[in-house]
Amino acid sequence: MEIQVLGPLCAAVNGDSIVPTAGKPRQVLALLALYPGRVVPVSTLMEEIWGTELPQSAVTTLQTYIMQLRRSLGAAMGPGAPGGAKNVLATRHGGYVLQVPPQSVDVHTYEHLITEGQEAFEQGEDDRAARCFRQALALWQGAALVDVRLGPVLEIEVLRLEESRLVTVERRIDADLRLGRHAELIAELTDLVARHPQHEGLHAQAMLALYRSGRQASALDVYRRLRRRLIDELGVEPTPQLQRLHQAMLAVDPELDVMAGPRRGSTVDRYAA
Repeated sequence: MEIQVLGPLCAAVNGDSIVPTAGKPRQVLALLALYPGRVVPVSTLMEEIWGTELPQSAVTTLQTYIMQLRRSLGAAMGPGAPGGAKNVLATRHGGYVLQVPPQSVDVHTYEHLITEGQEAFEQGEDDRAARCFRQALALWQGAALVDVRLGPVLEIEVLRLEESRLVTVERRIDADLRLGRHAELIAELTDLVARHPQHEGLHAQAMLALYRSGRQASALDVYRRLRRRLIDELGVEPTPQLQRLHQAMLAVDPELDVMAGPRRGSTVDRYAA
């Protein structure tokens, strides 16, 4: 079985899709797919489908959804499959488990690549880090579970995944900046700061990419616009790290050069106290 949740929900056995068309069974499959090999309690599945307003028939209806998923599984697996659908979508005490290898779900591959990329980043292996982060991000085919109705449980999972995606983009850009690819990043960072107008890490990266490309005035303008927005909308100043980056640009600090100084973490972390 191959399952994708980083985008539209896809699940196929022998090339045949087993994703149901009805909304609630799709939620059940999506939630089980996020935890391959782990028991998802009945209470968690019911909370996802109905929230706190459980109908009297909740347990029976959930069993019907499981039966429908097993029927699709069985049809795709064929009559000669060992163990059958009940062994793949198994009943356990208090819940259900989708017994598939974790690597058959794209999230597993995504998180493995992020771990590898972060290890490379921390060791200063920037080429390998950027490559791993790019491979991880390439697995995304749109917003996570974009075609699945999100209940309270899936909503938390999707928020976690989307936040992880943004952090991975930021880490990949940090690796690219350390490799001197600042000019190549300007267009991407311009788009990112427009879509995340209060994200200080992305603004710091945009400032640095512009500065290193000989566009000091544009870099300082990014800071001024962010500072104005933070004061007007939140009543706060930029973080001390970002203020120090701004001051370093005003002073034309040689530490801002691409290869200057020891390699450390992210763009903003370099200006931590």
